[in-house]
Amino acid sequence: MLARMKKLIRRKVTRGEPGLYIALLFPILFAFVLTFAGSRLISYLITYGYLPPIYWEPEPGVHIHHFAYGIFVLAIAGYLALVFNSPRAKYLIALLFGFGLGLAFDEFLMWFKLRDDAPARWSYDGFTLVIGTSLTILVARPGLQLLRKLLPVGKRGEPTGAAERVDHQRLPFPSDEHPRSTAR
Repeated sequence: MLARMKKLIRRKVTRGEPGLYIALLFPILFAFVLTFAGSRLISYLITYGYLPPIYWEPEPGVHIHHFAYGIFVLAIAGYLALVFNSPRAKYLIALLFGFGLGLAFDEFLMWFKLRDDAPARWSYDGFTLVIGTSLTILVARPGLQLLRKLLPVGKRGEPTGAAERVDHQRLPFPSDEHPRSTAR
């Protein structure tokens, strides 16, 4: 599946086809979900003693949480996205960006609380935020296009006459229940 996504991204970059950023969303989400799940699993195994602590502890009692590493990975991915423009680079940077998102948003609540307690560590708020935003991006354009077709309002708020163009005979109402019906 990732190979097909890579080919799709290559085609969109080389031919200049629209939809590149939507195509890049899949590798980002793939890496995000994989990293989020992996970091949760490793954190769980460390917390409950199945793995030894594998984090960096610059001084006793102080360790760097993986959301800090995620922020650095996001910064690196952002810089690389500015520098490289090839299809392969875009694909690999999308995976790197998703990896950074997974690390950073796994401990999302720690950004605000700045303490290491169970609610902050095991919250799913960051996961929900990233997945919700991604789904909104995926459906926003088609949803807006559908609203423009369905709403009888023009670009500046004036009526378009779409309500008058509706064929009332094709609506699921019996003809005597619709107020504009002429058959009574």
